[in-house]
Amino acid sequence: MKGYPIKFEPILKERIWGGEKLVSTFKKPSTKTNIGESWEISDVEGDISVVSNGALKGQSLRDLISTYKGEFVGDKVYKQFGDAFPILIKFIDAKTPLSIQVHPNNELAKSRHNSFGKNEMWYIMDTDKDAELTVGFNKAVSQEEYVEALHKGKLLDILNTEKIKAGDTFYIPTGRVHAIGAGAVLAEIQQTSDITYRIYDYERVDASGNQRELHTEQALEAIDYQLYDNYKTDYAVEANQSTKLVHSPYFKTDIIQLRGVLEKDYRALDSFVIYMCVEGEFEIAHDNEVMPVNTGETILLPATVEAVKLQSRSARILEVYL
Repeated sequence: MKGYPIKFEPILKERIWGGEKLVSTFKKPSTKTNIGESWEISDVEGDISVVSNGALKGQSLRDLISTYKGEFVGDKVYKQFGDAFPILIKFIDAKTPLSIQVHPNNELAKSRHNSFGKNEMWYIMDTDKDAELTVGFNKAVSQEEYVEALHKGKLLDILNTEKIKAGDTFYIPTGRVHAIGAGAVLAEIQQTSDITYRIYDYERVDASGNQRELHTEQALEAIDYQLYDNYKTDYAVEANQSTKLVHSPYFKTDIIQLRGVLEKDYRALDSFVIYMCVEGEFEIAHDNEVMPVNTGETILLPATVEAVKLQSRSARILEVYL
């Protein structure tokens, strides 16, 4: 295939906790006031991304993989995943807190839902004052202690909360109890899965006065009850270098602090590459074509795109691949 930097139409999701920032700040196309998620690249059934630019405009992500196979995703990726795209890319705006939740691992998700598990990561792009999130426990607990706290309305007492600021990064492996707090805008990279077990939802009701379903029993086997020393990812950025953020078996994410011009060579990678612009703006040049990319936009480079040139006065870019 003749590859080029591809943009997709964002798939916007109304959420009970969603806000206006994806529309007002990132210029996502909606008149709604509760857009919580912009699915940038998705192969989730019923929400398949569609190309918005260039010669492939109007084709779906699934069309591209089934037609071009390893040329599009990389031979090693196609050998492992076939016609399924393995990563789901989102931007999230939490006006109010998300529910306390957990995701099942691959084995549990396969047996219960015929789905991948949901390992994911968050990169914090913007926050309101005193914003925080929930990740993991603040002490080691047994399943019995967890159930007791849940039934007594004291679950929040045993969960770990973190104050957050722009640039903070968290890896959320399957089994880790978590929730995005109010006032957080972030980029989320995850396995292609929409399986979530909701544990606690603050007794919230929707527009019809109904509480959302909880998955109390399903979550018990999925939860990792251990205590960990540190839940936040440590990293140090260098200008015009790909700095490791999160490398897992499910996706690899680096961050690029772009200042000036950077030439990227992907001939040895054998994978697609995704750019998420999380701060500033940049231009991407390929085959004598130049495309502007703004904060909150996402680009996919097919595996046949061997080299690109990036240019900006100042931008931060998440670089995602397998």
